[in-house]
Parts: sequence; C-alpha cells; structure tokens
Amino acid sequence: MVAAMSAPEKVEDILGQEAEDLLTYQAKVPKETLHLPGADWVDRIFSITDRSPQVLRSLQQLYSHGRLANTGYLSILPVDQGIEHSAAASFAPNPIYFDSENIVKLAIAAECNAVATTLGVLGSVSRKYAHKIPFIVKLNHNELLTAPNQFDQIMFASVEQAWNLGAVAVGATIYFGSPESTRQIQEVSRAFARAHELGMATILWCYLRNSAFKQDGTDYHISADLTGQANHIGVTIEADIIKQKLPENNGATQP
Repeated sequence: MVAAMSAPEKVEDILGQEAEDLLTYQAKVPKETLHLPGADWVDRIFSITDRSPQVLRSLQQLYSHGRLANTGYLSILPVDQGIEHSAAASFAPNPIYFDSENIVKLAIAAECNAVATTLGVLGSVSRKYAHKIPFIVKLNHNELLTAPNQFDQIMFASVEQAWNLGAVAVGATIYFGSPESTRQIQEVSRAFARAHELGMATILWCYLRNSAFKQDGTDYHISADLTGQANHIGVTIEADIIKQKLPENNGATQP
C-alpha cells in the first residue's frame, strides 16, 4: 500500500503571523550596493586599502585554506573557553581537549580556514602546526577568577609574541558600551596597528555589554542599530574581519 501524501504546506502557513511582513518586505539598501563574498574577495575589497602586501598575503592565506577556500567565506574554530568560561566547564564533556594539540587537530580535521585560540595553546604546538593551518592568536580575554566576575577584556599576549610563533592574524574582543570600552578600543587599536606593521591580519570580536541595553523586556545587545555602530567603530580601527552576533531587533537609539 502507498500512503497518501498530505498536501504541501503553503509558504504563508509555514511563516504564520509573520508571513505578510516577510513576503512583502522591501529592502532599504539596493542589492547592487552590497559587496558579496567571492573568490576575488581579497583583491576586490582589501587590495585598494592601505594594507601592506604582507597583510594582503596573510588575508589570502586565511581565505585560501580549508574546505571553504577561495569562496570568500571563512570557517574559523575559536577556542578560548579555557579562560572565558573555565576549562572545566568547557572541556569536561570531552576531556581530550584539555590537551592543546587536540584543539588544532580538530580544526585541521574539520578543514577550517584557521584556528583561533590563546597564546599558550598555539605556542605549545607552533613548530608542529603553524605551517599546516593558519594560526590566529586571541590577544585579550575576559578572565573568570575575579570575584565578583566582571566584564572586561584584558591583554594576555603581545602582537610580537603572536608573530614569533608564526600566526597569520591576531584577534581581540571589545565590549562596546561597557565602562571599560574606551580603554579596550585604544588598546586594540594600537595592537591592530602593530599587527599590520608586522604583516598580520586583524580580527575583532565585536560585542556589546551594558545592562542599560536591556529595556522593558527587550535585549538591545542584539539591536541592528547598536551592533551596526559597533561594527563601524571596528572598521574605523582597521579590523580586517569582524565577528558579531546577528541582530534580532532594531530601534535602540530611537527616542
């Protein structure tokens, strides 16, 4: 017997109450103005900037490695949980990752474009793996031992240390909107400038942190206007690549 097939659901039924808004939405930005990823991403976007040939080469290394090579997209394995969230909480379910080499092995097995982690992790295996997968040294972290806990990214490593172990890029986090954000912006700006001098690319973890961004049950940490402004500041200090949490609402700056 052949079971009767149910009638396919209409798109409107799947989208429910949001159907009209989503299906009739008209973008305010013309699609022709978008810079879409592609194999020529470094040539098209970065080659006209003030980046040196060494920085362009480092960026091309990132975009030319792994299963997403030469697509304009990146898949980076970031592992700094040992500091940000405590190693026990992060690695206890898979104890093999207490061994720093296994973090790099995982990135290679997954065919990532690069692995981003702490100075200690990458420094412990640099001679064995720096030529096998691009290294990204995360320069600052929010350490978890201070009581009470505080949201503050502090420098754990120098740009020179990252360069010496063979890193292709350095990364850093700024908590925009936090009481410490002014200092963090200045520290990261100086670090990124130095990284560019040494020929390395720069990656910014671009996050918002301020209790005032939560109002009347809405979390504006993920508001398009605030995250967009944070991204703009990140570009201003010449972050080559920016990681952000995708926005889920808008209008935080409206009166």
